[in-house]
Amino acid sequence: MMVATSFDAERAYDDEAFNAETVFESERQKVVLGFFDPGQFIPVHAPASDVAITVQSGRGIVRDAGETRRVEPGDVVVVEAGAARGVRADEETRLEATLVTAPPPSDAEHEPVREGLRRDVFDPREA
Repeated sequence: MMVATSFDAERAYDDEAFNAETVFESERQKVVLGFFDPGQFIPVHAPASDVAITVQSGRGIVRDAGETRRVEPGDVVVVEAGAARGVRADEETRLEATLVTAPPPSDAEHEPVREGLRRDVFDPREA
């Protein structure tokens, strides 16, 4: 089975929080297109999966444990399983990126993401 799509076909923003459009998921891998309005984020969390993030458009940061890396179109950042990571769009631009996780994080591993979004906190370790 081949899955083919584009950012244009999947583009959807949410006023409340980042939007992740899943384009493929198996027990081995999950591929989402992430759409962030200015300032929106995926809260820092540490699932047992590797993630590769490829920035399509916009600018922002990727947090990996204690390191913060500025990202822009064309950048690719990979964070190993177990490392605390998060993504945030700059305050003045939307951010679009592909996020590939392997294996897909469990629902329980995403609880810190849901909690961070509820509390509007990018890095709960700093709150």
